[in-house]
Amino acid sequence: MVAEYPATNRTFQILQAAERGKYAIPAFNCYNADGILGSIWAAEKMNAPAMIEIFPFSMHFHGPEFIKFASEACHNAKVPISLHLDHCTEKEDVYKALELPFDSIMVDASSQDPEENFKFVSEIVQIAKTKNITIEAELGRIQGGEDGVPTVDMEALYTEPEFAAEFISRTGIHYLAPSFGNIHGPYPPGGPMKYWQLDRLAEIKRLSPEAILVLHGAFPIIHDLFQKTVELGVRKVNLNKNLHDKYLEFWKDHVSNTEMTGLQRGGIAAWMEEAIESIKLCGCNGKASDVNSIN
Repeated sequence: MVAEYPATNRTFQILQAAERGKYAIPAFNCYNADGILGSIWAAEKMNAPAMIEIFPFSMHFHGPEFIKFASEACHNAKVPISLHLDHCTEKEDVYKALELPFDSIMVDASSQDPEENFKFVSEIVQIAKTKNITIEAELGRIQGGEDGVPTVDMEALYTEPEFAAEFISRTGIHYLAPSFGNIHGPYPPGGPMKYWQLDRLAEIKRLSPEAILVLHGAFPIIHDLFQKTVELGVRKVNLNKNLHDKYLEFWKDHVSNTEMTGLQRGGIAAWMEEAIESIKLCGCNGKASDVNSIN
């Protein structure tokens, strides 16, 4: 039997394998080639599936050739890795991304009126289908500051489980990023332990059992809390600050007395060290063969 969309899509293959295996996939936010290579090499070393994420900033700053490089690096890896565009908030950027070699795109219309969110995301899902690209969307508003993501206050717009089920059904999205108290950037006092509503996450999964859930705002990583989200159905985890802190710390300590080649090697090694720990935490180390096929 010939596979049909979305089964032919690389991100879908990776996350479906994670759903079957009940583990998560690290999605590494990368801003340059060092991050991309460090993430891929870490995944290869751990024989793990993974995802590389790029923000619209990089799509504009580096241009389409950078996206092509990232896609080829992912697709030529020794393990299953896909290329994802994260937090695409501008409609023009979504349409631009659909013409580039992304495997999946996050359409972030969460700040729009709910019906407008329904309409726009549904339209993009249909266009993406013709290009073998799968779509992630956010429902509710995941707060905080991150590149390309507007900062909002702590008056959270949580994802309502019943509305999430309707949203998934009406739009046809493939992955849902719910808001259950998780935020981008620094948490107020109390951190994730205070604000994450795991009962809300569990109810979203109960009412939408086929949904692939995505965790945004995982930093700071609290191992026990993180593992509970995976147990409750999270299959994709966006990772950013923990990786860049290690990378930038190396550069800060060595930039005045190290050649550029040494900075690149050392920076990537620092990135890899943290990426490997993230892979272990997600539970996908040694799981590359779980992915049935790679296009």
